[in-house]
Amino acid sequence: MVNEEKLAQVGVVTPEELRELGTEAAFLKIRHLVDDGACLHLLYGLEGAIQDIPKRELTERRKAELRSFFKQLD
Repeated sequence: MVNEEKLAQVGVVTPEELRELGTEAAFLKIRHLVDDGACLHLLYGLEGAIQDIPKRELTERRKAELRSFFKQLD
């Protein structure tokens, strides 16, 4: 899985490490160190991994929070 490879490149190799770091912080690490074009779908994917659900099952509220975070980056 591509996301797992990107996480490993920034030193996050276990689900526990991802949960401790958090979705937004993990995304920022990937964006700054590995993939400066990381998109909103990666952000959703990270959150889905933390919650242990497919990203399509994220709540609309959480998606809105993540969209807001993503928009602030540009």
